[in-house]
Order: sequence, then C-alpha cells, then structure tokens
Amino acid sequence: MHNKVKDSTILVTGGAGFIGSYVVEELLQLQPAKIVIIDNFIRGSRENMKLFAADPRIEFHQGDIRDTALLESCISGCDYIFHMAALRINACAANPADGFEVMLKATFDVAQLAVKHKIKKVIYSSSASVYGLAQHFPTPETDNPYNNQTFYGAAKMWGEQLFRSFKFMYGLDYVALRYFNAYGPRMDTDGKYTEVMIKWLDCIRDGRNPLIYGDGSTTMDFVYVRDIARANIAALQADISDEAFNIGNCEETSLKQLLDVLLKVNDSTLEPEFREENSINPVSRRLADISKAKQLLSFSPSVSLEQGMKELSAWYFEKIKTA
Repeated sequence: MHNKVKDSTILVTGGAGFIGSYVVEELLQLQPAKIVIIDNFIRGSRENMKLFAADPRIEFHQGDIRDTALLESCISGCDYIFHMAALRINACAANPADGFEVMLKATFDVAQLAVKHKIKKVIYSSSASVYGLAQHFPTPETDNPYNNQTFYGAAKMWGEQLFRSFKFMYGLDYVALRYFNAYGPRMDTDGKYTEVMIKWLDCIRDGRNPLIYGDGSTTMDFVYVRDIARANIAALQADISDEAFNIGNCEETSLKQLLDVLLKVNDSTLEPEFREENSINPVSRRLADISKAKQLLSFSPSVSLEQGMKELSAWYFEKIKTA
C-alpha cells in the first residue's frame, strides 16, 4: 500500500493529548515532512510529547482550536488532518456552551478550512458514545444513534454527519473512528472524572479495598491506546472515504472482571467492597463489532487487557513516584 504519510505535512489537533500523542509517534515512524500540532494543554501535556518534542519535524502551537486564525494558519499547507481535540464527556455535561464551541463550532471550522485549503483527507475521532445503549451486542456501525442521551455523543454524531455532508457537497474525504473504552499510559488521571481504574490503582498502592458501586456487572469494551493510534494510521492509509468504523477490542469486560485483572497484574490480594450505586448509568453494556475495520482497514487490536493493564499500572506508579 502507498505510504500517504511519507513527505506529507499533517495536522494533529489535540496532538499533545492522551490518544493524539500516540498518533504523532506512529506518524513519525512513517517519514512525514512535518507534523503540526495544536494543543491548549487543558488535557494534553508536555510530558505526553517528551518522546518527540525535540524532533525537527514537529511544529508545535500551544493554542486553542477555537482560535480560527491559528487554526487556519496550521491547516494551510497541510495534506491531511487528524481532528482529535475534544472535551471530555463530563466536561461537556458540566458546561454545554464550551462543549458547543469546541465540539461543534471548532469542528465546523476544521471542515470548512479543510475544503478551503484542499486537504486530501480528514480522520475524525468519534466515539461509541454515539450509540448510547446500543440495540445489538456486538454493536455494528449500522446501529442507530437515537439512544444516546449525552451532549458529547450528540456532538460526535454531528461531527460525523458534518463530514459526511461535506463529502457530498465538496468532495472532502474523511473517515470517522468510533473509539470504545480507551485506556493506557497518559490517560487522564486527575480531576473528579478520574477513570475508575486510576482510583483502583490508588487503592492498590495504599492497601485499601477498592470500591465497586452497584454489582459490578456494567460492561465496557476496553481498547488499548496504541491500538487506537494504529487504527488512525490505517484509516489514513486505506483508500477508503465516507465511512465510520468501530475501534474496540471485541471483548466485553465487566467492572468486576476489570478489577480482577488489575489486582492480578499487581499481585494484589485486596478484596472489592460493594457500595450502593449513587447514579444510574444509562449505558450498562459496551461491545464492539469491528468486522468492518478488519475488512476495510485491515485493523485488529493487538494488546490484551492483561498486557494493557500491566503497562498502565507500571506507568501510573512511576508517574506518582516522580510527581
């Protein structure tokens, strides 16, 4: 397959972020001319960029994608765009006005400027949140989005439809990737929306029994961050446009099973304590059907949950040791 990255100039919005930084690392192995990054460090960090910050092919702009002039200056002269900058699902719920500006208005600006500057292809980070509680398990891309109740999921679906309409109106090529439950080193670890696995790692470190709210039967499909980055590269390289793909591990893991794995890889004998659920989670199951990505992108996940949890644990304990 033709290496589209070679000698190309590529913009990664949110390129200092959790997933974006891994995408940049993957791109750099494929001989790009230049990688342009915009990140405002609200979720991203210099620490995430440490493996490539000094690379002469990196052009970094600390700024906000809501700054249209900055956005245009970064897009002009590029061949491809990975649009990854976003707010977290809980941040959108806490402040929908910010959610609108970042997730909808700025994404519209990206699409419009991509047409203006003749971008060859946009890879858009979408989410399994578009499904809400899906109709089918495993969930194919054909499941409808009408069960989603979140602003974040609505914004991601709007982004997909925006790029689809721009393909129809202007011929702008794009692929949307619906990530399931992303995890791994560099994931968000602080703030009140901390992922449950980070809270459990704190318990393991402190020798406290980890808490499970409810009966622990809620399931997710955990997909390792490096696999997500590989999927992004595959979406760019494939001669495919106007498609959305699920990116998951195709394994349904309950919270109870997740904790068992985390305790196992850390040689911990702690026992979970169950507490009454303090909120109703409308999405009680997640399980991706990725047969479409396998067929059209030749993508398959390569990192098992156990291996991924080992790497996450090692990274997190090192991070808090040096903090």
